Amino acid sequence: MIALGLLTVLGVLVLVTQIGVHFLERQFPPVGEFFDVTGARLHVLDLGPRDVAGPPVVLVHGASSNLGTMRVPLGDLLAKYHRVILIDRPGHGWSTRSENLSPALQAKMIDDVLGQLQIERAIVVVHSLAGVLGLRMALDYPQRVAGLVLLAGVAYPWPGGVGIYNAVVTTPVVGPLLAYTITLPLGLLLAEPGTRSVFAPQAMPDNYMTLSAIPLLLRPREFLANAWDLVTLKAAVTEQAPRYAELRMPVVAMAGDADTTVSPEIHSRRLIETVPNGKLILLPGVGHMVQNAAPEVVMREIEQMISADTKPKAAAR
Repeated sequence: MIALGLLTVLGVLVLVTQIGVHFLERQFPPVGEFFDVTGARLHVLDLGPRDVAGPPVVLVHGASSNLGTMRVPLGDLLAKYHRVILIDRPGHGWSTRSENLSPALQAKMIDDVLGQLQIERAIVVVHSLAGVLGLRMALDYPQRVAGLVLLAGVAYPWPGGVGIYNAVVTTPVVGPLLAYTITLPLGLLLAEPGTRSVFAPQAMPDNYMTLSAIPLLLRPREFLANAWDLVTLKAAVTEQAPRYAELRMPVVAMAGDADTTVSPEIHSRRLIETVPNGKLILLPGVGHMVQNAAPEVVMREIEQMISADTKPKAAAR
């Protein structure tokens, strides 16, 4: 009798989750185009003018999010003057993936998409977890990366983990069971306060959850992909960190000194002490969401990279 009752409850939760996924995907439909790469189908939003001088800007989001977190407000502001490419990382937003992927494979997929878009060189801007991805792109495809901007980016191993729930969700059998039953209904209660905490000490902008389509994370497939990315993150940065001194393109690491999510000392400062052509910007009183707290500062650094990359070409002509 108890077993039957448990199965009934699980069945109801699975049904509730599937109905919830349906409504979330209707509320937050894809806004860009799809590109097929080996092992994934990536959702890409291409904004701004095509005929401006200088390399386009590629914006890549971090964990627990999608391209909307880089579009509002940064991507929309940049697109007034530059071509801007926003990408849902594999398995996130409206991008799919057929298996769990290392940052090296995700970097290859993004490089493949840029090739399909005929973008030879770009300024790559990454946030939080995507720091490891941007650095991997710069290491493996330096000809494609004209400059790299990390916003509160992860670059090195750190003390501690990434939350016990991520470890549980990536456990065989138990993880998928949780993802397809309780994650969405429970997440609907916790997503907004959790997102507010990431913004602290700044306030979360009004209507941010809707504008950035954050609730898409609660879909089982994306929640599992996100958890996998997090639990494998430390091993990935440990493996690639010894190579950072190879980087020759301009690298800017920008972080808030009040960030309690990604330590600016462990990651940003150490990175800039390692790369040959680096610049550290610490923003006083700013938390983890640098692109929202100081978009004008981020834009200034991107503009300087674009200008520096464009001048030699103009002189050569």
